[in-house]
Amino acid sequence: MTQPTLQIRSYHIFVEECHLDGLKPVSPPTRKAAAAAVFKNPYAGVYQEDLSLFYAWSEELGAILTAKAANALGIKPHEVQSYGKAAIAGLKGEREHCAALMHPSLGKPIRQFIGGGKALLPSAKKIGGPGTAIDLPLGHKDAAFVRSHFDAMEVRISDAPSDDELILIVGLTDSGRPHARVGGLLVSEIKGEDGLR
Repeated sequence: MTQPTLQIRSYHIFVEECHLDGLKPVSPPTRKAAAAAVFKNPYAGVYQEDLSLFYAWSEELGAILTAKAANALGIKPHEVQSYGKAAIAGLKGEREHCAALMHPSLGKPIRQFIGGGKALLPSAKKIGGPGTAIDLPLGHKDAAFVRSHFDAMEVRISDAPSDDELILIVGLTDSGRPHARVGGLLVSEIKGEDGLR
């Protein structure tokens, strides 16, 4: 039996550039980018025990989406500070389809692109119809305890996902939150040994 092929309907790029937060200007502005792919879910409406096909697709899409997000920010791979991932399944899909896209294999192409990344990639998943919004979580790539980089970015595509589609999203930043001041580990204090500190 032949395996389904990846059928991408569209790519979407989102950039958020913050110049003013509260009453104080942000200079230089903090920037986040998310790249999303909308594609056919071959298991929509069908229970499939073996989801390893999605592992392979996530490696392919992860490389593409990470490059698109970095290009949108206009930064070199080593300049990435935070990352995150998210997925949305259409109404005939499952949360486990999202999990299969994100957890076993997606981290590999992201880390290869940025040249590292010791911290776990924060993730979010949900089921919904066209226009469903998801808060893409973001965290520092090398140390999860860097509070200045605890953040999120809303992503929404007006015409996706259809019932038989999936959306996979990769997010990157070139900075932390604007005017971060809640303490915690500083970027300059990162040891980068365990992905936490």
